[in-house]
Amino acid sequence: MAGTSEPMEAMVTSLVPSLSRSLAEQFNLFRVMRHGTHEKQISNVFAWLLRGDGTHELDDAFQRLFLDHVNRSLPTEAPIPPSGYRVLQEVDTSGPDAFGKDIADIVLSSPQVIIVVENYEASDGHGHSYPGYVAYGCQKGKRSVVVLLCARRESHRQVDGWDQAVVVTYAELLEDLRALVTDDRSWRRRCPQQLFFLEQMFRHFLEGPAAMNIDDRIAFIRTMCETGEADRYGYRPQAVAAQEFANLVGQHALRQFEEGRSTLSDIKGALRRYAQRTLMDQLNGALTRGQVVTVYARFVGTWEWCVTLERADSESVIFLEFGPTAAAENARAPEPLHNPDYTKVFITRKATRQDSINHIAQTDVGLNEVLAGLSSDDVRLRDAVLQAVTAD
Repeated sequence: MAGTSEPMEAMVTSLVPSLSRSLAEQFNLFRVMRHGTHEKQISNVFAWLLRGDGTHELDDAFQRLFLDHVNRSLPTEAPIPPSGYRVLQEVDTSGPDAFGKDIADIVLSSPQVIIVVENYEASDGHGHSYPGYVAYGCQKGKRSVVVLLCARRESHRQVDGWDQAVVVTYAELLEDLRALVTDDRSWRRRCPQQLFFLEQMFRHFLEGPAAMNIDDRIAFIRTMCETGEADRYGYRPQAVAAQEFANLVGQHALRQFEEGRSTLSDIKGALRRYAQRTLMDQLNGALTRGQVVTVYARFVGTWEWCVTLERADSESVIFLEFGPTAAAENARAPEPLHNPDYTKVFITRKATRQDSINHIAQTDVGLNEVLAGLSSDDVRLRDAVLQAVTAD
């Protein structure tokens, strides 16, 4: 039956190679500059587009697109002017009785209307005062409109009055903008630099990861068939079926990721105990200089999956590494290993007076063996460390 646990776990594992290729980072101006990861950065871009005299050379076309989306959510008998707004950023909307400042991301102001825009990833006021925004817009008798500009609609997060705000998503605006600049051949010829920027923006905010190639698509279909999930292609409506499948895969991927991290922690503990209780004595019985004086496993982050062998006589530190740390070290090693097997333990050696390594070697000690417990007469790690100590 489709959706059972074991086939789905097998599916997630089988799909990782093709999905990783699809998700692999490709050139995009926004990613290179790490732009679009903070609401202030995104607000800068949208404010630039909203300004009728902006260097985008689109006049007020984007402002009209934005106002068109806002008017769709307002009563049909009371639309607001479709253009003619001055654009401000980082506007203090707090009144005289407020305890502190409340800063709106973007404000559009005309003689008749003030539009206060809160830009955030989700449709969430995230601590800002909806009544305060409304009151600010009403100053001097103007009509006040509050807008949530966001990547995702999440109505359950719209509380404390924010359920009354107009919601406009990035995708809605940018899809219309893409259609507009695609049809405007004159602008495309006149503004190649702006076109490049907007195309990068469309790819970053609309397209997401690159699509799989044809071989990966066929492999995906094969995996669906082999794991009993092919019936989903017959479900209707397909959009709902696709979302349900994505949610299910996401749940299983999360579980596998969490269990993977737990396993890495178990391996680290077992390897550290073995190094302290057995390997240290094995090495010190063979070394005449630079004996191991301390064994510890204190690193975090990328270097977390590592056990350190600190040595005397200012000799190079040796590391027992595995999993993600071994992969990271191999990527920066002066002579990286070809086709490394990350089910094994690796030995690396720290370069003298540097933070980098100058040697990496793969052992034949499997991570499953470490978890099961290495015997006291197993000398494979000892021999690998000794070889690393003397390697050129």
